Order: sequence, then C-alpha cells, then structure tokens
Amino acid sequence: MKYDFTFKLNAVEMYRAGKWIDTPEGIGQKNFRKRIVQWSKIADIYGLDQLRHPTTCKERSAEYRYKLVARVLAGESQKSVAISAGIDSGLLSKWVHIYKIKGYEGLNLKKGRKSKNGDSMNKKKIPTDLTPSEREELIRLRAETEYLKTENEAIKKLIALRHEKWAAELKAKKQQLSKNSEKKDTN
Repeated sequence: MKYDFTFKLNAVEMYRAGKWIDTPEGIGQKNFRKRIVQWSKIADIYGLDQLRHPTTCKERSAEYRYKLVARVLAGESQKSVAISAGIDSGLLSKWVHIYKIKGYEGLNLKKGRKSKNGDSMNKKKIPTDLTPSEREELIRLRAETEYLKTENEAIKKLIALRHEKWAAELKAKKQQLSKNSEKKDTN
C-alpha cells in the first residue's frame, strides 16, 4: 500500500510524541508500526522531504546496485543499507537475491515487459563467433536436450500413473478383504 506524504508526516509526528496512528484496515499492526519507525529513521537522517513519494523513477546503475549489495554481503544489515541509500529494504533484498543467483550481470536489470514466453532465457540465441560445425553441434545439442526433457516428463507421468494404479489396486484389495471378513462374521 502506498501512503501519501501527509499521512507519513502525521504518523511520524505521532510516533515521536509517543503515540501510534490507527493501523489501516487489512494491514498487520506489527508490520505497519515497523514501517512508521523506518519512516522516522529516514526523516531523522535525510529530513522530512525524503518521505515524499518520488515523482520520477530513478535509474540506478549496476555499479550502484553492486555497491549496496556488497555492503550487505560484507555484514551490514539490509535495513541500515537501504535506509542510508534511501530505498526500500525489499528492493535491496531483491538485488541481493539476484546477485547471489546471477552475479554482477544480473544487476543489469532490463526495463520493459517480459516476453510472452516467460523468461528471456528461452530464446534460441546462436552466437555469431562460432564456426559452422560448432553451430550445427550447438543446434543438435539443444534439440537433444529438449528431447530429453520431454522424455523425462513422460517418464515422470508414467511413474505417477503406475503409483495411482497400485494405490487403486491396494484399495480394491482392502475393500475385498473387508467384504470377506464381513461375510465370515455373518456366518
């Protein structure tokens, strides 16, 4: 949920006076109060104007993102680094996660929509600096990988069907045994 400047200002002033502003409906009180404490820290460090919602989206370079991520990886807390940088701690957490998975290149975030197919990693890119035989082998290996993935999925489905069949047979045997035991009881 986004809060306007006057709401944040009022919440911080009440917090400094030792009171809490009413928690909006549908939001957990504990997390909301943590957010007010964070707003107060931001206002103390950078001034009250920092509580205003930015009118423009800042473009942050990969180098800038890396410096913040490196501080977190060096042992500083994410919250303190985020507050000092004037960004949301969730955004910094996302950058740290991306860095751990993809490395520095992952911090070169692309703007715009994702492709309809989902991840841009699915695109078939063939580097131009390969020899023709290497390109042919690369195409063959990609096709083979795709075939093996499909075959693996088919095997997984077959195993799941066998398990379902065994479970159904076991259930039928149990029902048959219970019917037989009922017949013996009545005799």
